[in-house]
Amino acid sequence: MVDITFLPSNKVVQLEVGTTILQAAISAGVQVESTCGGKGTCGKCKAQVMTEIPYLTSPTEKKFLNASELEAGWVLTCQHTLTQDMTIRLQEQKDVHQRKTDFAGVVHTALAPSVRKYFVTLTRPTVEDQTPDWDRLVSSLPAPQAIGFSRSVAATLPKVLRQGEFQLTAVLDGNRLLAVEPGDTVGRCFGVAIDIGTTTVVVYLMDLNKGTVVTSGAVTNPQQAFGADVISRITHASSGSDKLRELQEKVIGGLNGIISQLCQERGIRTEEIYQAVVVGNTTMAHLFLGIDPTYLAPAPFIPVFRQAVGVEARELGLNILGIGMVVVLPNVAGYVGSDTVGVMLATEADRLPGVSLIVDIGTNGEMILTGKDRLLTCSTAAGPAFEGAEIKYGMRAAEGAIEGVRITTDVELEVIGGGKARGICGSGLIDAIAEMFKVGVISPSGRYAFEPNQLEKLPPLVRDRVRKTERANEFVLVWAENSATGEDIVLSQKDIREMQLAKGAIMAGIMILVQEMGIVPQEIDRVLLAGAFGNYIKKESAVVIGLLPALPLERIHTIGNAAGDGAKMALLSMEERARADILAKMAEHIELSNRNEFQQEFIKGLDFKGDN
Repeated sequence: MVDITFLPSNKVVQLEVGTTILQAAISAGVQVESTCGGKGTCGKCKAQVMTEIPYLTSPTEKKFLNASELEAGWVLTCQHTLTQDMTIRLQEQKDVHQRKTDFAGVVHTALAPSVRKYFVTLTRPTVEDQTPDWDRLVSSLPAPQAIGFSRSVAATLPKVLRQGEFQLTAVLDGNRLLAVEPGDTVGRCFGVAIDIGTTTVVVYLMDLNKGTVVTSGAVTNPQQAFGADVISRITHASSGSDKLRELQEKVIGGLNGIISQLCQERGIRTEEIYQAVVVGNTTMAHLFLGIDPTYLAPAPFIPVFRQAVGVEARELGLNILGIGMVVVLPNVAGYVGSDTVGVMLATEADRLPGVSLIVDIGTNGEMILTGKDRLLTCSTAAGPAFEGAEIKYGMRAAEGAIEGVRITTDVELEVIGGGKARGICGSGLIDAIAEMFKVGVISPSGRYAFEPNQLEKLPPLVRDRVRKTERANEFVLVWAENSATGEDIVLSQKDIREMQLAKGAIMAGIMILVQEMGIVPQEIDRVLLAGAFGNYIKKESAVVIGLLPALPLERIHTIGNAAGDGAKMALLSMEERARADILAKMAEHIELSNRNEFQQEFIKGLDFKGDN
């Protein structure tokens, strides 16, 4: 066994010799970005070995690390195994998770949660009245004949009754008695709405009496170390029950960390959280519940379940009241999950006038087209380019990420946090490519301009940024002296192609839905962009590169984290929870892999045209 210390957290883990550094980081619960899941194809899992040990540089490291990094002891954590005690410094990346929570919408719904609290004053038992404590309590509650016996509540009832001098508060979830509390605690009734994204998990702590958000928090999905996309995680889970359990424990642990922190900040006990409503894509829902997702990956993409699922929190290990119910909203299909149902709830998709296109762009792209008494859905495997993965200098929306680009006589950048750039996130990537296309750095086909007549049209300072190297054709966004990493931050021809593949898949999905409804894109009355990513991309840039149909910009609107808003609505209203079931059943799923015209639309969607 060897001891491994990770900096800057100072976490120590003891593991067997032969374990990779990446596996050690996962065991220690420290974040290492590994978008490829340890396959050695992304080059993101950098770490600095502080202990002087001899090691051989792998060909993969020579591909992704420069000479100065190698000399300073930087390695790829998936490429090195542990041989002795060592200290390892990880790259610090300050994520800006408030971007996910800041854009939470205002929930407009009639307040009718299933969890209710009732303050009751009971008569004291006497020799003449020897009614059992349980019967004495239940007879004072609404619909007493329907309330079943709860061993866990009954176990504490005698003490609670007498502590409160026969005045207590009963907590009911429908006809389930969840808890009894001494005295009057009716004013303290909480639940959590949870959005499990492939990249980020978000928790909203809700006041069930007022229907308001008490506070919220988010973390990078701890499953990220097993790969940036759902296929990587399905592959990991399918390799054994212990691997599936590992993925489940990671996401539950991440959620518990947020819940504990939020409760501590607001002086709330976790036992005062009586219910959770969860949304996520179909794979995330399976992994959260510890259900084998293996057969979601190959055609015909079959999930284990589609309906809404309710389990007690203690069965999952979620840090709320143990017998509180955790409700996962229904899925639509293998790649259209409860997060999309949450979006439908939040937007009232079935009630919108005219024709509406709702797009939630992330690691996957889910689309809803509603109108003409139909509700069509589809999902495209857009790949992780929009999250900054598979892009050489791509990164999540964290401090130091380029999030906006403007090209005039030179390149002007917007950087998260305002400091020096470390890389580029998805919104910055879309912006950069749109600007490069508009000024002529790249052609409609995505190729870099190297012909003399093309280059002479560029401003001199912009022209100097277009270059050919031994490895690739590329455009320099940030010169080394101005970057946080001390190296040029560039967009390569491969990066452009990755974005073309991602946006081509999105546009192809949109066009298939449009054709299925029997309309043309110009008949779409509104485009609603859901998710944190949708709030930060410039709609002008999205149209320029052909990510969205060429519609008047006033028809395109951002709507925040609509999936999370839908989870809140289902937590706060039984009527909305029932509507979630109706919407999931009402949705017509269009399986794009079965459509012969998808490939044709995909090819058409690759070019940068600014129109369709």
